[in-house]
Amino acid sequence: MKLTNKVALITGGTSGIGLETAKRFRDEGAHVIVTGINPARLEEAKKELGPEAMVISADLRKVAEVDRVFKTISARYDHIDVLFANAGAGTAAPLEAVTDEQIDDQFALNFKGIFFTVQKASPLLVKGSSVILTTSFLNRVGAPGLSILSASKAAVRSLALTLGAELAPRGIRVNAISPGPISTPFHGKLGLSDADLSAVAASIEAQVPLGRFGEANEIASAVVFLASDDSSFMTGSEVIVDGGISHF
Repeated sequence: MKLTNKVALITGGTSGIGLETAKRFRDEGAHVIVTGINPARLEEAKKELGPEAMVISADLRKVAEVDRVFKTISARYDHIDVLFANAGAGTAAPLEAVTDEQIDDQFALNFKGIFFTVQKASPLLVKGSSVILTTSFLNRVGAPGLSILSASKAAVRSLALTLGAELAPRGIRVNAISPGPISTPFHGKLGLSDADLSAVAASIEAQVPLGRFGEANEIASAVVFLASDDSSFMTGSEVIVDGGISHF
């Protein structure tokens, strides 16, 4: 197994890509910790991951809650081998409808939440640790109505470079995973009606060269690669798993 006895934290780990990756980490031998905010999903994650997993409720928009996560982890573990900073959300809105509150909320989770997650994890990271940040195909593709989500994910791509450079002297790797359109609950969080969501999904699917949405397990496989020693000479990289939508 690729992650035997590794301590692995997955933020946004109670649904979609995060939960699928948590299950894969567990199956690869890791001690798994996940965070989330939705009570029903937290309970479901406990059932899915089993009694050995730590499931922590936390709103990572709030730095005090990020602090609490790492205090909770420190009570059980003295280090972290893998950090998958995956928590994120977005609201779809055309240029004229974007509000100050929408910008603050999306950057609070997608950028500030990730930044402080890595900062607060830093004392627990050890030589050989792997940090993985979730970006998006929206880094490279212009998508009307998703300007704020796209900008926040581009900022995270920058973090993979700058934090990678900063942590490299400690032997800690920082890479990014860039999913394309994936069949997960994330798309239901965009604030669209069911009809609008279906129309947007059909439009996006038509643009994917492989002709379909990806599956969470396909992203999880790439994250396992970045978490393991298979990628031991990689840092600052972005692994793109998007069905070709950002290439053609």
